[in-house]
Amino acid sequence: MTPSEMPGAEHVSAALFRIAPSRTNAMTDRAIALRAAGRDIISLSVGEPDFPTPDHVKAAAKAALDANDTRYTAVAGTQALREAAALHYRRDLGIDVPPERIIVSAGGKQSIFHALMATLDPGDDVLIPAPWWVSYPEIVRFAGANVVPLQTDAAGGFRITPEQLDAAIGPNTRWLLLNSPGNPTGATYSAADLAALGAVLRRHPHVLVLSDDIYAPLRYTPGDHATIAVVCPDLAPRVLTVSGVSKSHAMTGFRIGVAAGPEWLIRAMGKLQSHNSGNPCSISQAAAVAAFNGPQEFLLDWRDRFRVRRDRVVAAINAIPGLSTPVPDGAFYCMIDAAPLIGRFTDDEGLVMHLLDHGVAVVAASAFGGRDGFRISFAADDTLLDRAVARIAEALA
Repeated sequence: MTPSEMPGAEHVSAALFRIAPSRTNAMTDRAIALRAAGRDIISLSVGEPDFPTPDHVKAAAKAALDANDTRYTAVAGTQALREAAALHYRRDLGIDVPPERIIVSAGGKQSIFHALMATLDPGDDVLIPAPWWVSYPEIVRFAGANVVPLQTDAAGGFRITPEQLDAAIGPNTRWLLLNSPGNPTGATYSAADLAALGAVLRRHPHVLVLSDDIYAPLRYTPGDHATIAVVCPDLAPRVLTVSGVSKSHAMTGFRIGVAAGPEWLIRAMGKLQSHNSGNPCSISQAAAVAAFNGPQEFLLDWRDRFRVRRDRVVAAINAIPGLSTPVPDGAFYCMIDAAPLIGRFTDDEGLVMHLLDHGVAVVAASAFGGRDGFRISFAADDTLLDRAVARIAEALA
């Protein structure tokens, strides 16, 4: 149904008709509903650490409540949190940025939404490596701009090449979106990879770069995390680096994301945020200060535990006839190829609905700009992962 076909007062904007609902959230909601109806459903559809929020973070939230820290804050976030975020960028990502060039939003998703909505016009092009996180293309389309997919595959490590980037850039290209480690593939760009992409970007000064580093703590390959604002410091004036506490500190429900970039862009995002939501939750901000400023050693233990789960799941999936998955370099997802089996189903959506019937919620590859497969999250305990993979094997036997 188009806007003009809707009866009476039931009218939504044309912009809303350009986008689709989040299919990861839709599958998660479906799993929750089935559980409420009494079904035994194991959900591997959502990207959420299963570890509890650290005690010192919860204590900071409680202390903020006890101190009646429940008022409006500055739109861009409290000074304490922007300073803590500056420490995070310097310590964990290698980016030396003052607090004034950082904005705090209600999750990394809102940071990305504001950055794109504040800079895109109809006719602009945005380059997005595919498979991609589900919200990237929908935000671009909502802004009226064009999605330009840069298709990748497992053989190439799900990374774009400099030649591919150079061929895709045109006069209307406004942004390149990079996500490393990436959702849904776990793809990770090394410093050498980013330097090669940077050499291309230097020839195209009109292109901005959004570097989504939300999964930076979950890198399993040797060496430090690499991000383009550090590898190519001369490009930093046109790079927005998005981070947060959701994935690293198991704080998805707190809804705090941070973004660091050039002053003009942070100011533009703040202008939009001032009318969109205003400041993020004051209690969540206090908790995020504790997350950034507090102990970080436990993150290494969490990463090691995720690595063990990754190896366990990859081995189990690759033992199922018709399924295959590479070893992801980061994050906590496997992008699984099911092409040899897809003929038994209408498409990959039919495949994931079949798996849901057998008690496992996963997300079709097509939701991420891929095809003939599905994504699973291994952010669950070993027992649940073993049961889920066993159900997948049984469903496809």
